[in-house]
Amino acid sequence: MPHEIILVTEPDLRQAVQLDLDVIDRIENAFASLAAGQVVMPPVLSMSLPEINAEVDVKTAYVPGLDGFALKISPGFFDNPGLGLPSLNGLMVLLSAKTGLVEAVFLDNGYLTDIRTAAAGAVAARLLAPSKVTTAGVLGTGVQARLQLVAAAKVRPFGKALIWGRDAGKAARLAAELNAALGIDVAACANPADLVAQCQLVITTTPVRDPILSADWLHAGLHVTAMGSDQEDKNELDPRILERADAVVCDRISQCETMGELRSARAAGPPGSLSNVSELGNVITGAAAGRMSDDDITVCDLTGTGVQDTAMATLALERVRRAQAGTTVLT
Repeated sequence: MPHEIILVTEPDLRQAVQLDLDVIDRIENAFASLAAGQVVMPPVLSMSLPEINAEVDVKTAYVPGLDGFALKISPGFFDNPGLGLPSLNGLMVLLSAKTGLVEAVFLDNGYLTDIRTAAAGAVAARLLAPSKVTTAGVLGTGVQARLQLVAAAKVRPFGKALIWGRDAGKAARLAAELNAALGIDVAACANPADLVAQCQLVITTTPVRDPILSADWLHAGLHVTAMGSDQEDKNELDPRILERADAVVCDRISQCETMGELRSARAAGPPGSLSNVSELGNVITGAAAGRMSDDDITVCDLTGTGVQDTAMATLALERVRRAQAGTTVLT
């Protein structure tokens, strides 16, 4: 019997799927499912290729109640800009949770990953940022720097945003873009310490291997979401930050222990340190505490999980079908 598979390109996905509150809610629900203990999510297959300045990640998860599950391949080849090519690309394959047959192939070049990553940042901000955020800041000037601020603004509206980057020109251009997109005061900031001092919500979005946010800059009422560390050699936060925080929340502790900020903090501290760490899903369900007061200092360590990819892929298929997008092939 012929089987239908929908092939969807990045332009079609950009038309059908945007970063909105429904996406954020779907990602929050996925983390809650993960906390319930019935999700099957194997460790990330992560391959670092330093000889060619590249890395490849493969993520997946089966989520009871969803019609399908995703297999996501995410390559990063960081010399590509010199060839006139993007650094990041990839695809998602959605399989039926009932038959295992391929239902859709999303040739998204990382677009769906970008959206679900930003949505996770919004979930963290909604749960862990103080109740009133007047100024938000981002360290970084890439795609996630933009999307993380857009996502955060949907759940913790703020009147001002600050951007710091090692390339001041890129920071200024992103600030101008977001000023128009968000309709608020967005400015480049020359000093990351000054940015942190003015913000209640700070998001780090860089692939650095040496910390760019110092523990000396922490202040009451600050929330930090760190999403750039997703390999064992990456580290955005001064390890002392996690020690000083009132709450440290991971998307998945087992992942953060090997490739997130938690790994760096535990490596720098005494054995057994940072034992009081919770997961985002448990904070969502109320099984673990997050922010207890507006004066708390909180940290969320995001490494990116397969449960997000499955939630994103199933939502994308719904929207693609509704838009009658993509190309159907018979196999």
